[in-house]
Amino acid sequence: MVSRDDRIKEIEEEIQKTPYNKATQHHIGKLKAKIAQLREAAESAGGKGKGYGFGVRKTGDATVVLVGYPSVGKSTLLNSLTNAESAVAAYEFTTVTVIPGMMEYEGVKIQLLDLPGIISGASGGKGRGREVLSIARNADLALINVDVRRPEHVVPLKKEVYNAGIRLDVSPPKMSLYKKMRGGVEVTSTVPLTRLNDETVREILNVYGVHNADVVFHEDMTDDRLIDGIMGNRSFMPSLTVLTKADLVSPAEAEAAVKKAKALGGGAVVAVSAEAEKNLDYLKKMIYERLDVIRIYMRPQGGEADYNEPLIIRRGSTIGDVCDRLHKDFRKKFKYAQVWGKSAKHPGQRKGFEHMLADSDVLTIIKEL
Repeated sequence: MVSRDDRIKEIEEEIQKTPYNKATQHHIGKLKAKIAQLREAAESAGGKGKGYGFGVRKTGDATVVLVGYPSVGKSTLLNSLTNAESAVAAYEFTTVTVIPGMMEYEGVKIQLLDLPGIISGASGGKGRGREVLSIARNADLALINVDVRRPEHVVPLKKEVYNAGIRLDVSPPKMSLYKKMRGGVEVTSTVPLTRLNDETVREILNVYGVHNADVVFHEDMTDDRLIDGIMGNRSFMPSLTVLTKADLVSPAEAEAAVKKAKALGGGAVVAVSAEAEKNLDYLKKMIYERLDVIRIYMRPQGGEADYNEPLIIRRGSTIGDVCDRLHKDFRKKFKYAQVWGKSAKHPGQRKGFEHMLADSDVLTIIKEL
């Protein structure tokens, strides 16, 4: 009997051998959907009855995971950025559990999690990789840690993260899927589709047992993005590539490594040295910026704002989002809000649920009695 991993490998090889063109597009899309389905089944099976796992309680305003191969310097970096005491040694697999630490920057409490080092094939379950990467799925930011002397490792490392269902630096697919009882699959789009045809959409949906549905696309969809949208269980988060151990190379070599990592798809990249405390303040700033959060100061009616304990929310959040964050009764009893700050035209301006807040705004929520 062929194992799931072997079947996945067979399908991947078939995709590589198949030339991509309009005639084969639907077949390749169908094969990709089968791989996604097999990986999902493997992950579900791997999470049952194993008797081990990584229990981590999320604290603070945001959570950042440190992902990397063994002995890349994650533990040393965590200890330098936070109050954690993660074991450090010059041999692989020092970290055998998840070590949390807390970093504060600009009034934001940021939880950092040092994950056990992953190995090639981690997303397929090797080296407890599925359990390790499952923690990363719930984070707000992924720190991709790569040895400055091996910038090319960013490619296979990000592939493991991708295969685990984590999508870095992209937003969720802009699409809607409405299942129906009959009528087949109807495809419509609000933008021109240049990379996907109706036949491919139907083939991919058939893999998941969807034979009757209305599908609406709001972006120039690809087969991979369509599969993500159908699966509905992908994690989307920003990332930051950290080249560690920069003290072991010259400044010119570090700069070259940063350029290479960026060229290989590393995205935002920074070279640091925890041992020499090089670029750590800049790394903290980058983490804060990549999280893309803002601070809101709550002001009770008739009182003063509390500038010591800001409410941390995502950029683009509205007053309604704040109400939901505070308590379910806030939305039910909401009358209006007053806003002081960048998003208000004048101090104490009255606003409703849909008003988008800005960093350092002061907010008062008036409720019905």
